[in-house]
Amino acid sequence: MLATLSFILAMLASTAFTLKLVKLLREAREQKQRLKKIICRQRAKRKLVEEDLRIAAIAFEAQEGMVITDEHRNILRVNHAFTLITGYHREEALGKQTSLLKSGLHGAGYYEDMGRQLDTNAYWQGEIWNRRKNGEVYPEWLTITAVKNPSGKVINYVATMLDITQRKAAEAKLEHLAYHDPLTGLANRRLLIDRLQHSLLAKSRSNLYGAILFLDLDNFKTINDSSGHGKGDMLLQVAAKRLAHSIRKGDTLARHGGDEFVLLLEELSDNIRETAIETQMIATKILADLAAAYDLDHAEFHSSASIGITLFDKQSTSAEELLKQVEVAMYEAKSSGGNTFRFFDKDMLDIVNTRAALEADMRLGLQQEQFVLYYQPQVSSTGQVTGAEALVRWQHPQKGLVPPCNFIPLAEESGLIISLGAWILKTACATLAAWQKTAGKQHMTLAVNVSARQFRQCDFVAQVLGNIAHYNINASKLKLELTESLLIDNIEETIDKMNQLKAKGVGFSLDDFGTGYSSLSYLKRLPLDQLKIDQSFVRDIVSNNNDAVITRTIIALGQSLGLAVIAEGVETAAQRDFLQQQGCLSYQGYLYGKPSADLI
Repeated sequence: MLATLSFILAMLASTAFTLKLVKLLREAREQKQRLKKIICRQRAKRKLVEEDLRIAAIAFEAQEGMVITDEHRNILRVNHAFTLITGYHREEALGKQTSLLKSGLHGAGYYEDMGRQLDTNAYWQGEIWNRRKNGEVYPEWLTITAVKNPSGKVINYVATMLDITQRKAAEAKLEHLAYHDPLTGLANRRLLIDRLQHSLLAKSRSNLYGAILFLDLDNFKTINDSSGHGKGDMLLQVAAKRLAHSIRKGDTLARHGGDEFVLLLEELSDNIRETAIETQMIATKILADLAAAYDLDHAEFHSSASIGITLFDKQSTSAEELLKQVEVAMYEAKSSGGNTFRFFDKDMLDIVNTRAALEADMRLGLQQEQFVLYYQPQVSSTGQVTGAEALVRWQHPQKGLVPPCNFIPLAEESGLIISLGAWILKTACATLAAWQKTAGKQHMTLAVNVSARQFRQCDFVAQVLGNIAHYNINASKLKLELTESLLIDNIEETIDKMNQLKAKGVGFSLDDFGTGYSSLSYLKRLPLDQLKIDQSFVRDIVSNNNDAVITRTIIALGQSLGLAVIAEGVETAAQRDFLQQQGCLSYQGYLYGKPSADLI
């Protein structure tokens, strides 16, 4: 019994021990697992710290320059980008103060304001001009952050710097493009208006007069169209340089657009007469400078200018009004023949307004087909009508029949001559087609005037041949009358176009011969059929010996070159008889008939 009890007690003791042992083992395992987790977390944390340090090290060596200083601005650390930007190596910068980089362009107040912002916000950012080691001053985008300890005291400053030299250059270039003409480098219209407005404001406090000169190059479109835009651009650049030599410091020279320039002269005189005289002297010099020959890529060109002038003082109104006035004066100078200047007069404004209204009417007239062709007979010495010249008239719905002298010059200046000339050519070919089907008219030729601008169109030959084919006419009955202005520039292109048309049978007459260029060396190369004596020589041919001599010379020249000669403006039998005696056997004028819509 006792033995049994002892055994049982022993077993119970053994079981308790075992349970305790199991518990201790389990706790040991849990402790181990906790230690493992702690170790893993510490490793992970250490890894994150190392990663953060690696990223920070990479960031510190980024493209932006970085500087770390103590609270007294002594440099503690710099990165490689700092050296690239400033030129100072690490050893040269450490221990120095950031004032090492000062450019001297900012006053003490600038840095005091920077310090106040850092004290208040612990942050400053902005553009600053600093100096590199080599002495070069450069623009920099600088960010400074103050680092504080837990008690709020600044212990470090961290600055990042970015060299913005290229950005500033790009900004300057964009600003320059916004206010300057890219071809000539001169001020553009936007900058001109800005400076003119500023000048008008300044005049309110000054008694000094100013002046505006508006320049337009004469015959620029002819050079541009005949020789190409490249030559035209070169001429504009040379003209701009010549003009730049004529201005004083503080004046504004601008390219207004196309071949137009504006010169703004300020602070001239408090006397209007003296101002006008000084401005006149400047304009005269400019005319002389621009009239000199232009050497453009080893080719010589000639041009001149028409200049409008207006004076202004503190009583003047607006910039736009002044520019309108001076442009009016320029058109007056141009209508006077060019290569001259005119001062603005209020009466001129009415002329320009009338001109603008007429141009608008012309555009509408072309759209509504208000133009008609009249025909003036051309007659042989035997009295037979051999052909006619097509002359354009404008049948205006309100003004009636408008003569060509009132609208052809405007058509040339505005460029409408291109559309008008195309219509004249088309209508003339339609007329020839009708003549070919009419008894007694099949033998007749039709002369069509072609302007220099129209002839220089790149598709002119195609236009002519296209009309010939469309109306199925005999090309030899079409005669194109050209003026001597075609011989001024690009004679080779002129000859080539003429030869292309001549090969198809088209005839050519040189109109108003003797009044223009008349280069004999070129004349013999042109595939001409006829010379036309201008009516200015025929008018007084009987009473004026000079006109008689010129007429005889033209007739003899035509005969020596194998060309027919026709005289226009023949109004009397005496004129006809004189011409016939000299060998001119074709005539056109009121003696034989006025231009009419129907040729009998």
